[in-house]
Amino acid sequence: MLRTLLSPRVVGLHVLTIGVLIAFILLGRWQLGVFQDSGKPHAATDPAPVPVAGLAPVGAQMDGTVAGRRVTVEGVYEADRQLLVADRQPDVAAPGGNVSRDHGYWVLTPIRLDDGTVMPVVRGWTARADDSAVADVPQGKVTVAGRLRPQEGTDSVQRRAEGLPAGQVQTVSTGELVNLWAGQRVRTGYVVAAPPSGTLTQVKVTAPVVGGALTWRNLAYAANWWIFAGFAVFMWFHFVRDAVRTDRERGESTPEMVLEG
Repeated sequence: MLRTLLSPRVVGLHVLTIGVLIAFILLGRWQLGVFQDSGKPHAATDPAPVPVAGLAPVGAQMDGTVAGRRVTVEGVYEADRQLLVADRQPDVAAPGGNVSRDHGYWVLTPIRLDDGTVMPVVRGWTARADDSAVADVPQGKVTVAGRLRPQEGTDSVQRRAEGLPAGQVQTVSTGELVNLWAGQRVRTGYVVAAPPSGTLTQVKVTAPVVGGALTWRNLAYAANWWIFAGFAVFMWFHFVRDAVRTDRERGESTPEMVLEG
């Protein structure tokens, strides 16, 4: 049997089977990787900027699919209604996290649109409330480009907001802004200006991200390749068994032939 397994013909079969197994297993892993990657969040298409009025309604919730969209806001800044959002870093991390050495303020200034509604705009970030850039609000009619963000919740930071100095808030909450800017028709959400206003630091905000859709077809392809690998093992076993059986039968028949001679 050992001589049969080590014969050139059967050794070639061993090598071929090993090569086929490696190839089929790797192909299956590749298809499995494609399947797994298909379910990961990925950047959505980033269309051209549109006027914010079409995406940020008054008195209604924002459609979640528009978060992160590029928008433009055209109107006049209302400097007398400006607020500072406390305990912020120059990014859009959720409020209430650990305060780092880079904590500071978002400068939140409303823009009055031509239709009389108000859109909150984060003009940028500063490390100090008395930074001269905070008071340097552009005058006259402006057009601000940026990305739209949904309003923030207030439950997790309500207690921290108590005792803030006048003119400061803890979150960018449309409900709170409606109370602070009494009598104003405030659009939901807020816009992060890009580029920032004046010498303020840019507040980072990412493009829209969407959840991936699993491509089950690739999982089926992976299973197929592994089934093929199993079939290759079966065929290898079948051919080796036949080779051993054939050699054994030849060995048993040889003595009989010699006796007859």
